[in-house]
Amino acid sequence: MTTTRLNIDEAKTDLSDHIARLKPGDRIVLWRRNRAMVEILPIEEQVAAPRPVGLGKGLADIPESFFDPLPEEMLDLFEGRPA
Repeated sequence: MTTTRLNIDEAKTDLSDHIARLKPGDRIVLWRRNRAMVEILPIEEQVAAPRPVGLGKGLADIPESFFDPLPEEMLDLFEGRPA
């Protein structure tokens, strides 16, 4: 575990370099006038399990008319044609 101590002015110029070197357990502490102000810790990588297909199956009823073509007036509105 490594603690990097930076004053605010140092952080403004090369914080991204220090963050790039962070490893699990490391931290960066930002100081102002010899007083600790902020602690930066790396976020542990979260491995997301793939979501199963079909989670919403059966939650909504979609009528057959949903698949019917839209009326011409509605198409005109979507395509920006004058009515």
